[in-house]
Amino acid sequence: MNILGIESSCDETAAAVVKDGREVISSYVLSQIDTHALYGGVVPEIAARAHCEAIFQLTQKAVGDAGGLDNIDAVAVTYAPGLIGALLVGVNFAKSLALAADKPLIPVHHIRGHVAANYITHIKLTPPFVSLIVSGGHSHIVKVSDWCEYKILGRTRDDAAGEAFDKTARILGLGYPGGAKVEAMAKNGNKEALRFPRVNFEDNPFDFSFSGVKTSVINYIHSKEQKQEKYSKEDVAASFTEAVCEVLSTKAAEATLKNNTDTLVVAGGVAANSFLRDKLKKDCEKRKLSLFLPELKYCGDNAAMIAAQGFFEYKKGNVAKTDLNAYANMSIENPMF
Repeated sequence: MNILGIESSCDETAAAVVKDGREVISSYVLSQIDTHALYGGVVPEIAARAHCEAIFQLTQKAVGDAGGLDNIDAVAVTYAPGLIGALLVGVNFAKSLALAADKPLIPVHHIRGHVAANYITHIKLTPPFVSLIVSGGHSHIVKVSDWCEYKILGRTRDDAAGEAFDKTARILGLGYPGGAKVEAMAKNGNKEALRFPRVNFEDNPFDFSFSGVKTSVINYIHSKEQKQEKYSKEDVAASFTEAVCEVLSTKAAEATLKNNTDTLVVAGGVAANSFLRDKLKKDCEKRKLSLFLPELKYCGDNAAMIAAQGFFEYKKGNVAKTDLNAYANMSIENPMF
């Protein structure tokens, strides 16, 4: 079954065709990073307009590689969560295409899509498992009992991990987007030079908080600069990265152990961070857990992951009507459409 996936939740326009939730036939992603870097972050109105300009051409390429619309069995689209204007571009385009081509329309939760990126990389991976999802807007630990059955075990109570990386990059003068730049700088620093806070909660040990570590970095740098004291940006980047990755990896591994599974699946843009990947491998090896990581090209937003999850949503009967709407916020547990 060939599923056309469409993704436009933030600042990447993407279209892809995936067979049976596993085999990528075509995948195209157009990033807007250079445009938004001028403003130090994503500008929602600019993002939506850019999606309007690119979505038809990218979809045409993806469908063409699959042999045309006659070879497409259904259309899957990200409808939540994300920037509402950006989402509406993808949702309305997908609805129009599905209606015109007489194809089923499959609504896909963006974060479920990130998890499904692993079904492409690891073709034998099946639920149940625990998943750590880390991106610019989300930091979750979830129990995936079945293809479309999710239970949140922990989540951030303030900043997402990717958001903390971007804000730390800004204070270090690295610009936007910051994750990869902080990672590159951290490789030349000493991760033990500074001790930034790691937050734990008594009521839920699997919840995260990254606002404090970000604020700690800001206060440290401001203090040094006000006193005109020298400091190493590389050490700050390395110590910050160590604090964030330690918390993410430890909590995810412990959550896996305590939820009757030996499989940890990682997803989201921050899953591309080499420090996090190394930390996860060590923690999982220590606890004798199986670790699954997506290919780097499927860590960020893409449509192949949406098409992959769309296949399993379709098998569960999750098909939308032409009144499908977009939603800026929605739980991964109980999506509505």
